[in-house]
Amino acid sequence: MSLIDISGNLLYVAFIAYLVATLFFGGSIKQANATGKNTDKWGKLAIAITIIGFLSQLGYFITRWIHTGHAPVSNMFEFTTAFGMFIVAAFILIYFIYRMTALGLVALPVALLIIAYAAMFPNEVSPLVPSLQSHWLTIHVITAALGQSILAISAVAGLIYLLKVVDVTKPTKERFWLETVMFCLVVVVGFVIATSTFNAMDYESKYSYVDKEGTERQITYNMPPIFGMNEFKAIEEHGMSPIVEMPSLINAKKLTTVVWSLLVGSILYLLIRLIARRRISAIFQPFVKRVNLQLVDEIGYRSVLIGFPVFTLGALIFAMIWAQIAWSRFWGWDPKEVWALITWLFYAAFLHLRLSKGWEGKKSAWLALIGFGIILFNLIAVNLILAGLHSYASN
Repeated sequence: MSLIDISGNLLYVAFIAYLVATLFFGGSIKQANATGKNTDKWGKLAIAITIIGFLSQLGYFITRWIHTGHAPVSNMFEFTTAFGMFIVAAFILIYFIYRMTALGLVALPVALLIIAYAAMFPNEVSPLVPSLQSHWLTIHVITAALGQSILAISAVAGLIYLLKVVDVTKPTKERFWLETVMFCLVVVVGFVIATSTFNAMDYESKYSYVDKEGTERQITYNMPPIFGMNEFKAIEEHGMSPIVEMPSLINAKKLTTVVWSLLVGSILYLLIRLIARRRISAIFQPFVKRVNLQLVDEIGYRSVLIGFPVFTLGALIFAMIWAQIAWSRFWGWDPKEVWALITWLFYAAFLHLRLSKGWEGKKSAWLALIGFGIILFNLIAVNLILAGLHSYASN
């Protein structure tokens, strides 16, 4: 068995471990709700399995690094799996500080969805393009991913807080937006289902197109094309032609993936609602009824306090140094750079509102969710749809 095969198996073990640990965290909370006592037997077993899963994923990360000769963060598959791993690492650290079981019931599913999302991208090892052949790749990307993962824990805490305090029995704006958050999580599941289904069908349609530099290129769709690339022409078409032609700035193939994910996710959401006969937020509310709101609020705030400077180093300072080396300028207006700045400005505003205006509790929780939404928009929509200097990492 080759090193890359071992690496893949370790990632699979980690995924299964996180899934099992999530069930045990749920069992721990259910037992506590039923008996009124928190013996934490299930919780201890859950965190032990989580640690095993994290060590397995760390083993994947190290073995892939050894095999490729560079840090495995150079494309969407590698970066996103690393992002999921760092979220688990941040959760484990915070768990041992605060001993809050409910965090695991939310943090691990988020990590699972991110890793499942990563699994939809090609995982083949390919040579680095010249701009990536620098030690600043490792420093910039890993630090940025670590900062985002710590910030993600603030969103986990915020979601737990809102699940407890928002009254989902009354038609309010808060109930609508909380359910929207749950819908977005289901859409990620829809992405996994849609991509896996068409992959299993070996679907392929090939087209030529003209990129923004005026060069003719070829592209292969792995889903029925809804949107066509700029000036597209069919080379090998199967069953469906693109409905709308997009300008060269837009990656129509990846926009097609997003739309298919929304369609499948929406259907899945409606099925869950029909079967459960209640909102998804209402399904999860019993699992958070015993949480300490003050403690959850503190976890969310401290996560931003720690994650913000780490993100600043990785996504801005180290990124500027690397940009100067790779492209001979500290700053451009590449979509990824712009959204990294937007993310930084948002969390700077978060801390300002928290410290100066007293935005604690519910307001802080909503801000944490919005911040993580910006991070995911950068990870998913900007990477998948907009073409830019970071497009090499979107494959």
